[in-house]
Amino acid sequence: MAPEIRVIGLTGLPEVRPGDDLAALIIKTAEDQGAGIEAGDVVVVTQKVVSKAEGRVVVLADVTPSPFAEDLARRTDKDPRLVELILRESRRIVRQEGSVLITETKHGFVCANAGVDASNAGGEGYVSLLPEDPDRSAAAIHSALRERLGVEAAVVVTDTFGRPWREGHTNVAVGVAGMSPFVDYVGQADPDGYLLRVSTMAAADELAAAAELVMGKLSRVPVAIVRGFRYERGCGAARDMVRPPERDLFR
Repeated sequence: MAPEIRVIGLTGLPEVRPGDDLAALIIKTAEDQGAGIEAGDVVVVTQKVVSKAEGRVVVLADVTPSPFAEDLARRTDKDPRLVELILRESRRIVRQEGSVLITETKHGFVCANAGVDASNAGGEGYVSLLPEDPDRSAAAIHSALRERLGVEAAVVVTDTFGRPWREGHTNVAVGVAGMSPFVDYVGQADPDGYLLRVSTMAAADELAAAAELVMGKLSRVPVAIVRGFRYERGCGAARDMVRPPERDLFR
């Protein structure tokens, strides 16, 4: 058979609230849709619903900006309260140019605004923050699927990042559980006999990007199931994908 992968968007997931059992909601939605969750599936979940379930949504009216946040807000033309949250979620500012503010998050991700986002956060005046530990969030869902369904299904938690060198945005993995985030071809020979030395594919990022094609940004489809992808099972994590500073030529 020719290689084939299916990407199934789950529709009908209810609005997620703080404290909700997200795994239970995903299982019920998959069953109601007739897709179910099977062994070997990859369950891809947007960061936004994970953050909502974990209470990582903030009301801007409750935020008091520091003088530094006020000054940076003037330079970036942003809400000072939003800038304050970005600074709280960041290890450092990587680059600021006009309204663009690139920071390194406490997780080690380099992205715009430390992942602080107002879209789909619950309405005007609400913003979501990245989960405190997205790998732990993915692991919790992975464990719940195994315990309640008796299946081994990997979990990828995603967010939308820009990229150096290229225009546009793409979904990437910020949390991973139940699989290696990589497909490693190093040491294998291609069909012409050439020995591969550096070909390590970021499979978790590729799964995140593929899932976004059915999720969209306006469709209210925060979960997708990727079926048919053969991955290496294991205890990999998204943090493994963060390039160490000593190997990063662009820091």
